Amino acid sequence: MPLVDLLRCPDGPRDRQLLMGETVTVTGVTDGWAEVCAARDGYPGFVPIGALTEGAVTHRVSARATHVYPKPDFKARELFSLGHGACLEALSDEGRFAETPHGYVPRAHLTALAVHAADPVAVAEIYLGTPYLWGGNSSFGIDCSGLVQAGCLACGIACPGDSGPQEQGLGEHLSDTAPLRRGDLLFWRGHVAWVSDPDTLLHANAHHMAVAYEPITDAIARIAAQGDGPVTSRKRLKGLS
Repeated sequence: MPLVDLLRCPDGPRDRQLLMGETVTVTGVTDGWAEVCAARDGYPGFVPIGALTEGAVTHRVSARATHVYPKPDFKARELFSLGHGACLEALSDEGRFAETPHGYVPRAHLTALAVHAADPVAVAEIYLGTPYLWGGNSSFGIDCSGLVQAGCLACGIACPGDSGPQEQGLGEHLSDTAPLRRGDLLFWRGHVAWVSDPDTLLHANAHHMAVAYEPITDAIARIAAQGDGPVTSRKRLKGLS
């Protein structure tokens, strides 16, 4: 499956999502549901057994989205679409396409798993305009913590799936007076945003219902006015210049 919801319980609410090619550990099976733990962050949940398969992956989708074709021809009718971060096994080169077990994918949309991006905010900017989706982890719909995790994982930075653990586990604390720079993170109760530049945030949020830029001072005032309180942490990821 290109994308599957990771549910809190069988037929229950969505907590996160898993993309094609993500590795999981199966901890139990019952009534057509597999209880799994996601390798990327240890997130537990349930997925339909039919969503699971075995196989190797070598590349990830580094474009916002791509199409899988039945043959190496961009005029062919596509089989399905994949979002940023989905993983597949590239079997061979076919001109501008890579052959995979699922069909042919434009080579320009793939990056080897061993190759990491350098700027997590640039990765997050790929999602600009993506609809907000609670628990979303894809370029078809994403939430605030999903956007932070997408940027981090593409840069080889381990990252939890929810904003609370992200606040606890990511980076180093900044003082309230330290100048902000690109790649810093601002946290509120239940929300997180990338710092795009010293005056601007990039975040997936329910106010815009999309991934959007917002002036930092405006966001702080708006979030406080809507009753969600002040900024609780300012963090800087290690190793980013």
